[in-house]
Amino acid sequence: MTNKDYPFVKYSSETFSEEDMIKRSAEFYDWADARRSVRDFSDKSVPLKVMENILLTASTAPSGAHKQPWTFCLISNAELKSRLRELAEEEEKKSYGGRMSKEWLEDLAPLGTDWQKEFIDIAPWIVVVMKRAYEFTDEGKKRNNYYVSESVGLASGFLLMAIHNAGLVALTHTPSPMNFIAKALERPDNERPFLLIPVGHPTENAMVPDLERKSKDEIIEYYS
Repeated sequence: MTNKDYPFVKYSSETFSEEDMIKRSAEFYDWADARRSVRDFSDKSVPLKVMENILLTASTAPSGAHKQPWTFCLISNAELKSRLRELAEEEEKKSYGGRMSKEWLEDLAPLGTDWQKEFIDIAPWIVVVMKRAYEFTDEGKKRNNYYVSESVGLASGFLLMAIHNAGLVALTHTPSPMNFIAKALERPDNERPFLLIPVGHPTENAMVPDLERKSKDEIIEYYS
């Protein structure tokens, strides 16, 4: 379906045999299943061009009405990272010290997390994903974006897989409330923090929790 008032281009994509589709989908699953959230970051540098390619990949995600309601703040400045860590730990102390329910803390226990966020200082890059609730027209009027959280969530998923594809690791950090991030970065009023993601290499002896993902039967309901 097209609209003659707007330009369309022919979609082209590779096609595969059923056998190849099964093989490729299984290989991709095995590769994706190796991705893990990592907290043990090395300070080894990562080229800027790699990070730019990763963020451009994230920006290929679908979005409501193609509004692309995201901004990726790419941070390497040591002073700014330390400030973000300081502010994040202030909020995390409050969360671990009383905001979180007993059940929540019990669920977090197997992950070995606490209020200390040293990875913000150590990782060579911090990506702050911002969601844009609206835009401004050339006349200065507000124009809403649509399905903002859904769109930014999709872009964040693409972002994590692009990081994994580059042989790097990441951690999705959501200090709550996150308003301090927008203030520290001096972002405009139409942007709200969505995720803070350290990106870099793992340490040589990086450890991750020994966890199992839900099985196929637990996540798929069949309607034939």
